[in-house]
Amino acid sequence: MQDTPKGNRLHIAIFGRRNAGKSSLINRLTNQEIALVSNIPGTTTDPVYKTMEILPIGPVVIIDTAGIDDAGQLGALRIERTMQVLNKADLAVVVIDAGSGISEFDWEMIELIRKKAIPAIVVMNKMDVASIDEQILAGLSVEVKLPVLAISAKTGSGMEELKRQIIKQAPENWDNIPVIGDLLNPGDTVVLVVPIDLAAPKGRLILPQVQTIRDILDHDSYCIVVKERELREALSNMRSLPKMVVTDSQEFLKVAADTPDEVLLTSFSILFARHKGDLATLVAGAKAIDRLQPGDRVLIAEGCTHHRQADDIGKVKIPRWLRQMVGGELNFEWVSGGSFPTALTDYQLIVHCGACMLNRREMLYRLSEAREKRVPIVNYGILIAHVHGILQRALKPFPLAQMIFEEG
Repeated sequence: MQDTPKGNRLHIAIFGRRNAGKSSLINRLTNQEIALVSNIPGTTTDPVYKTMEILPIGPVVIIDTAGIDDAGQLGALRIERTMQVLNKADLAVVVIDAGSGISEFDWEMIELIRKKAIPAIVVMNKMDVASIDEQILAGLSVEVKLPVLAISAKTGSGMEELKRQIIKQAPENWDNIPVIGDLLNPGDTVVLVVPIDLAAPKGRLILPQVQTIRDILDHDSYCIVVKERELREALSNMRSLPKMVVTDSQEFLKVAADTPDEVLLTSFSILFARHKGDLATLVAGAKAIDRLQPGDRVLIAEGCTHHRQADDIGKVKIPRWLRQMVGGELNFEWVSGGSFPTALTDYQLIVHCGACMLNRREMLYRLSEAREKRVPIVNYGILIAHVHGILQRALKPFPLAQMIFEEG
């Protein structure tokens, strides 16, 4: 429960008006006093994230948000942050004060959730001081076209039914795309090329590498991990060639030269382009790299904040490769962490990281925003393979994506 990365957890967002009992509900769900509870409206200001486990779903993230009816200039900023949570929510819970009923704010939130196709539950809270019979609840459920439950976050009444509904409404496919396992048969061997350089965390591997290893093992296949300088010797010592070689994108050229043509080759970043997003969209975006002109604007987006090294991939290497391709200067802008701009039309290209720290819904949201604005988007691994002329080979494990790239 504690070690599951946040990006791999089901994200359950709690929405509602001020003082509807959102924070009390989270404290009751988690059995911990993690959210500040007060009768003063607007106590919750920024979204609060709490990791926990709900069986049989497993590890989840519960997100407490500011009231959707917050007031004033500062309140408008809080509401904006609340709405941003919708972009990463796999499941929404709308909390309504049973004593005051469904307000215009609640209706607007429900309609927005429905528009974004987010599974949702409506809970009528504070049933310890209000009374709603089953017939009224059934009528409300028909009206809002969502499950409606009666609960009391204060006494705990109705909480077990809420947990059952969370399990029932959770999207079945929220995290069911394997990293690599569906490309393998039991007994296949995969060689992972893992550089140990200044950017590598001391004493451990980075998250995509660990998740790839685990997925290989979960699918009854074998895994060999080597550094880039050891790949050629490792392959020569094997009785038979491996099914696939997966490399860190920055070592693509050397690894491609050392890997026999009959062995499938790709990168961790390309695997995660599919696992966390939509590989077809990102591959299609690679064509825009060839259309860049000096003076164009390029957005580089990273899903996490990290200490940048002297030769950082996003800050230094990718800008250098793109400048070399266009033969001139480009205008680069960078965003990191949870921020992603909505004004995208001024960019000629978006370059995104592998999204290992984002959940799949948020990455799909970012891709949909780019598609809607007709701005091409590509990720690190696809870009690196393309600028080095080996993207077609790196896409060979993914025939549909390879066809999209070849046909333009």
